[in-house]
Amino acid sequence: MLRTLLQVGVAALVGSVAVVAYMAAQISERGKLDERRSVDAIVVLGAAQFNGRPSDVFEARLEHAVALWDEGWADWFIVTGGKLPNDDTTEAEVARGWAIAHGVPPNRILAEHGGRTTLESLDAVRTIFRDEDLRTGLFVSDETHMLRVLRMAEDLGMEGFGSPTRTSPSDLNETRRRRAIVHEIAGLAAYYVGGGSVFGDAATAGSP
Repeated sequence: MLRTLLQVGVAALVGSVAVVAYMAAQISERGKLDERRSVDAIVVLGAAQFNGRPSDVFEARLEHAVALWDEGWADWFIVTGGKLPNDDTTEAEVARGWAIAHGVPPNRILAEHGGRTTLESLDAVRTIFRDEDLRTGLFVSDETHMLRVLRMAEDLGMEGFGSPTRTSPSDLNETRRRRAIVHEIAGLAAYYVGGGSVFGDAATAGSP
């Protein structure tokens, strides 16, 4: 009996390692794809901000999203993200101000200010899509975040394409990238099991 239990335990361990390795590979492969194309809206996923200043991860996303806007891929620019209890402003408001300062017209920016997790933000984006009669989105986040973002967007009924930033410190720094991948594996597992992430926004976890 003891030997059988040991064999079952080893098999379970090997299976778990294989699943984790598969998920890590899927996260990395999805992050390599840039699907930029004409869509209704560019959607920037929020990340940490400090007293109105975007974190390095957040700024990298905004730079990429504005570059996509300048290339003319969409007619709307959507910013996302709520705030922590002690924050004075939301991630979305910081993103809106940054985008306006870099040439995006204020009347072409839509925002959701309540999302504290990726899933909450995307659920609010779905409402924006419905209210504004939008159907397609080009989602901007870090390479490691794209698989979860696009899977959630699809599950919420949005037609989404990914255009990850290539300059995010959470991807370029090997230690931060490994940490982000672990975070994404946990977030995906929580989402698949419970239908919602209990780990918050991956980008915030990757910020300093």
